[in-house]
Amino acid sequence: MSRYCILDNPVSLKLALKKSSSEKWLQEVLTNFSAFLIDHAANERKASSLAISLALHYRDRHELVTKMADLAVEELNHYRQVIKLMQSRNIVQTPDKKDPYIGQLQDHTKKGSDAFFLDRLLIAAVVEARGAERFGLLGAALTDPQLSGFYRSLAISEAKHHELFSELALTYFPEEQVSARLEEWLEIEATIIEGLPVSGRLH
Repeated sequence: MSRYCILDNPVSLKLALKKSSSEKWLQEVLTNFSAFLIDHAANERKASSLAISLALHYRDRHELVTKMADLAVEELNHYRQVIKLMQSRNIVQTPDKKDPYIGQLQDHTKKGSDAFFLDRLLIAAVVEARGAERFGLLGAALTDPQLSGFYRSLAISEAKHHELFSELALTYFPEEQVSARLEEWLEIEATIIEGLPVSGRLH
């Protein structure tokens, strides 16, 4: 297991996030679950696209390409699962909206090919950690056993993705550099989460 993510059991995830999601966020999601599903589907599709983009952009990094190809398929399968869930509820996808959370994270990326590469991996690691935390909260709160089980399983997947990106960073960069920059990203992410208006979106 990565030292940045500890999985105690399939229900309880302890991640090295600096700020926990609020109860208000959870209530926003539960109050308008249809809107959350639309945003969730969009995020799964974007996650698949990101994995493909990384594989294409860093095509000389063979380990990354192999793992991103696998991840793209997994994320696309999650997208398919959410779409099926939406269709069972007669929910239709809507055009994508800008994600201020992701946008603000990207504003903090460093210039230079190596620094930018490391930041892309660590942003992805932090985003997956947040997704794991929020899916875990949702899985624990939902009363429908099927939905609860689905989101609990997604929490486990997101935690593994967090580890994947952390481990890829350690594959291509020294441990001390990765540790220091990841700590910076966790602080940045906490500040962003605290400053954003609470909404019923995944991020």
